[in-house]
Amino acid sequence: MSAHESTTPPAGSTATGTAIVTGAGRGIGRATAVALSRAGLRVVGVARDRGELEKVHAELGDSFVPVTADATDPAVAERLLGQYAPRLLVLNAGAVPYARPVHTYTWEEFSLHWQADVQHAFHWTRLALTTPLPPGSTVVAVSSGAALRGSPVSGGYAGAKATIRFLTAYAAEESERAGLGITFLSVLPPLTPGSGVGDSGVAGYAARSGVPEADFIQRLGPVSTPDRLGDTIAALALDPAHEPRGYQLTPSGPVPLD
Repeated sequence: MSAHESTTPPAGSTATGTAIVTGAGRGIGRATAVALSRAGLRVVGVARDRGELEKVHAELGDSFVPVTADATDPAVAERLLGQYAPRLLVLNAGAVPYARPVHTYTWEEFSLHWQADVQHAFHWTRLALTTPLPPGSTVVAVSSGAALRGSPVSGGYAGAKATIRFLTAYAAEESERAGLGITFLSVLPPLTPGSGVGDSGVAGYAARSGVPEADFIQRLGPVSTPDRLGDTIAALALDPAHEPRGYQLTPSGPVPLD
């Protein structure tokens, strides 16, 4: 898929089956859940905040199943995989960075994203391979553009997101080696105002630059929105002709990564 092809799931899509989306209460995870539901899938949305999930359920109705749980808990992953037998996993859950200079972090704060983002992706990915998911299933792990360039105000965030990208590539190799027929791919969104992580990054970098947040956003040039990224992730997840194992998501569309 080129950077200029449409990435919106087509209206009236005949996609069927169940998807599980972690971190589905807000931001990119919520937008992805909405896009997949509108494409015809039943979506099981996992998040810690019950109120956020209930808002998504009110919008989507019974096509969205809210599950209030900690996605980093392997018992949660095992239970939901067994209960819902999904054809698609979107691993989006993660912590919001503190967004301040590296020397102001404690180790516990710096390692936050290893304990949240990476641990969550590890447990779900391992179980996708060992359960295993049925042939033809897809696992999409949400990494970050910071995995390519770093993020000096985000502590261990960029390194954690790079590890998620590596982990997903390793899982793709193991699926091929075992003949499981499970597709694994990672997506790397840019800094996105309107998402929890994006808003934290905007605040941190604006403060670092000594400019108002609105001015910093203007300096970014064209930016993505959570809804646009959710549509793109859903389209990639439902595309049966996966070739690359990773995509950098840009305002003009997804760019395959080597």
